[in-house]
Parts: sequence; C-alpha cells; structure tokens
Amino acid sequence: MTEEHQTLALLLFSAFVAVTLGITTWVSRNRRGSAEEFYAGGRLFSPMENGFAIAGDYMSAASFLGVTGLIALFGYDGLLYVVGFLVAWLVVLFLVAELVRNCGRFTLADVVAARMRERPVRIAAGTSSVTVSVLYLVAQMVGAGSLVALLLGGTSDAARAWTVIGVGALMVIYVSLGGMRATTWIQIVKAVLLLGGTIALTALVLMRFHGDLNRLLLTAAERSGHGAAFLAPGLKYGEDWTARFDFISLGLALVLGTAGLPHILSRFYTVPTARAARRSVVWAVGLIGGFYLMTIVLGFGAAAILGPDTVRASNAAGNTAVPLLALDLGGGAGSTGGTVLFAIVAAVAFATILAVVAGITLASSASVAHDLYASLRRRGGKPRSEVTVARIAAVGVGAVAIALGLLARDLNVAFLVGLAFAVAASANLPVLLYSLFWRGFTTRGAVWAVYGGLAPAVVLVVLSPVVSGSPDSLFPGIDLQLFPLQNPGLVSIPLGFLAGWLGTVTSAEVPDEVKHAETEVRSLTGAGAA
Repeated sequence: MTEEHQTLALLLFSAFVAVTLGITTWVSRNRRGSAEEFYAGGRLFSPMENGFAIAGDYMSAASFLGVTGLIALFGYDGLLYVVGFLVAWLVVLFLVAELVRNCGRFTLADVVAARMRERPVRIAAGTSSVTVSVLYLVAQMVGAGSLVALLLGGTSDAARAWTVIGVGALMVIYVSLGGMRATTWIQIVKAVLLLGGTIALTALVLMRFHGDLNRLLLTAAERSGHGAAFLAPGLKYGEDWTARFDFISLGLALVLGTAGLPHILSRFYTVPTARAARRSVVWAVGLIGGFYLMTIVLGFGAAAILGPDTVRASNAAGNTAVPLLALDLGGGAGSTGGTVLFAIVAAVAFATILAVVAGITLASSASVAHDLYASLRRRGGKPRSEVTVARIAAVGVGAVAIALGLLARDLNVAFLVGLAFAVAASANLPVLLYSLFWRGFTTRGAVWAVYGGLAPAVVLVVLSPVVSGSPDSLFPGIDLQLFPLQNPGLVSIPLGFLAGWLGTVTSAEVPDEVKHAETEVRSLTGAGAA
C-alpha cells in the first residue's frame, strides 16, 4: 500500500480509538462501581440501543472480512455462513432471549444455577464460557492482523504481531475502565459505522454493474475459473463424503451456536425487562439481516471485480477481500478516491474488531469473576471485590487471546468463528435448553451436559485437520489427525445433549419442584426477575 493509504487509514484508526477511549474515560468517571453497573450497564439501555449494540457485537470481523472472503473464493458455498449466522437468530428470538433475561442476572451460569447446586454448575458453565470466548477472540485477532498487515505492506509478520498485541491491550483498557456501559456505546458507534460503510460499498458494486445482479453473478463465475460450478453447491464442501459432512457440521454449529455465545447472552441483561430483550432482538435481526444481504453482494463483487487469484495473493484465506474491493471501487491504487475509500473501510473493519473484542472480553471476565472466582475462592464475596477480579481476568483473557491469535494468523476468520460456534452449541446450548424446559433436569445432568459437549468439541478440534496433518494446518509439520472433519459440531453437539440426558437419568438427585416452579414462573412472566 502507498504512504497515502497508510497515513490516512492510521489517522482514521487513531480517531476511532480516541473517540472510544474518550467514551470509556467518561463512563469510568460516572460509574457507581457496582457489579450490576460493570456487568450490565445498570440495565438502562433501550431496546433500540441494545439492538444496535447486539448487532455491533454480532457483526464481527468474521462477517465483514471472513464471510465476504469465502464467498469471493468459493462462491455459493461461502453463502452457508450468511444463512447460518442469520437463521441462528430465530433460535435466539423464540427460545432464549426473554427467558434468559428473566432467569439470570449477569451470566449463563445464573440461569442454570437458579434450580441446581450452584458451585459445580457455575464452575462448569464458567469454564465453558471462557473457552468459547477465547476461541471467538482469536478470530478477531486474526482479522486485525490480516487487515493491518495489508495496510503496512502485505504480509509483514511483525505488523500482524504488533497489531494483535495492540488490539489485546485496547480491549483490556475498554473493559477494565468502562465495563458494560462503555462497551455498549462502543458497539453502537461501530454498528452505525459498519452499516454505513457496507451500504456505500454495496451501492458502488451495484453501480459498477448498472444494478444488474445477474451480470454480477455471471462475471464472478467467469473470473473465478470454475464457471457455473462457482454458483452451485459443492466447490468447497462437495468433493467427497468428508466435505459433505463438514458442510452439515458447520451448518449445525452456525445455526445453534449463537444461542450459546456468552457475549450475546450477556446483552439481554442490559435492558430493564424481558419485553425489552425481545424487542432488542427484533431490532438486531433487522440490522443483521440487511447487513448479511449486503455481504453477499460484496463477496460476489470481489470475485467479479478483483478475481479470486488477486484475493488469494493478498491473503490466502481471503480475509482482505473487502479492503481490496474498496481500493478498486474508489479508483484503484494511487488514486485519491481509492486511497480514501480503502482507508475508510480499513478503519471501519478495525473498529469492528475493537468493538467485538471488548464485548467478548467483558463476557469472559464476568464468567471468571462471577462464576469461577465466586465459586472457588470467595463464595459470598462483596460485589466490588468481584468487579476487581473481573478487571484482572480481562488482562489474563487478553494475554491468552493474543498468544493464540499469533499462532492462528493464517486461518480464515469466519472459519475460526465457526469453531467457536461449534463449542458454544455443544457445551452451552444443551444445558441452557434443558434448564429452561426440562422439569426433571438435575445438577449432574447440567455438569455432564457442559463437559460432555465441551470436552469432545475441544478434543476433536485438536485431532482435526485444523491443527495438524495438512499443509493448511496450524502445525503442518506434525500429524495428530484422527478426526476427518474440520468442524466438530456434527459429533459434539449431539454428545452434549446426550450427556445431559444421561447424567439426569442416572442421578439419584430428586429435582426441587419448588425451585423449578419458581424458575418457570419467572422465565415466562418476569415476576421476581432482577
């Protein structure tokens, strides 16, 4: 990239960072310091504000960078991510949002522990939430590294490394100083910027083809080198039975995983009522749906205008397709329009990453402090001491995410998020649904459901082609591959539900009918909700 690109984009980066740090500083001076303030922003956000924040939390680097890159490289098969990410919100809207808001206070474990023995359930749910959050954070770190490496010269490992470290440091500052209130406003600002940038790029792509979508698709197929196969299923997931099962596994993970993501569940606690939580989801679905429709145009636009070879030359996983598309749409390298549009898109993508990592870090640090620390070390401790632990936990989570982000820097961002969704759907969703809808569910069933989904998901990823056994693996020089699928969801999600059922039917514990009745009334009516 030219010096003009670098200077302008870095100025825009700096402006966004300055604004968000200003928000964080202002909030830190006006907060009460309570656990409710830190974890839930005082529950003061309106449905529209929370809907924008949910959209900002969800429309991550995986969507803006990873999904468009996959569509540009693999055409129709890349659309699986768009469909999965969007359909997942139906599960959230109809099964989770209101009930979670009514039953919990700050975390997933609050919902489950309401009718179980608290200590084992909180330890299990907290462990699972932190694992999912770290996996999701890694994807954002990889996106940040790819973006800034492109800006500063293409494939600079040093640029990627320092970017990952910088993003990690910023997210710790946001969470430690501002808590949920600052994080929410950062996400709202980011959502507005991202939607504005996506609308502008989509309009420019359609103008390039005079509004003719058919011509856009045909040109993309022609430039792909695959012809009609680019617009049909099977280019990425249709080679053999393994690829087809991978397709099913990924689809299950994407559709079921959203309802188990800790940073999404925590957003339902920032509004005053369950009705507001439901309306928040309606706002989020509208915003997210429009965004994903536009990513389809951008993905095929990158294939038609740039060609997959150009996208791969910049980043083998396709993570830089959107910035390169912006450069071309603005007039090409060296032009003023190209420089400005590239810089704006790069800055918006960077803002996307910062906002998402802040939300995930807050959710994971809340799980460490509210669930793990409170259960293992100081049961019944004062809320203020718990908030201090959450701030310390943010530093630890950031350090782990930075290390793993440096290790996974060559993988596609959307693919990495797919792994996080698989773990969430395997470990968190079974225990959540059983707790809300099964009268006879027991503490053993809850613990087994979490570990019975979490352990297989993590082990299968370690034994999959993602980690070793292929040229694209994290460790291509070794071969530990025993599991043929890249996404474990097809196996680990049923195992999570099966383990929860098995733990319950083999348990000698008699379910507490009073606690269940109380939870049922609270979940359905909101009576007694925090």
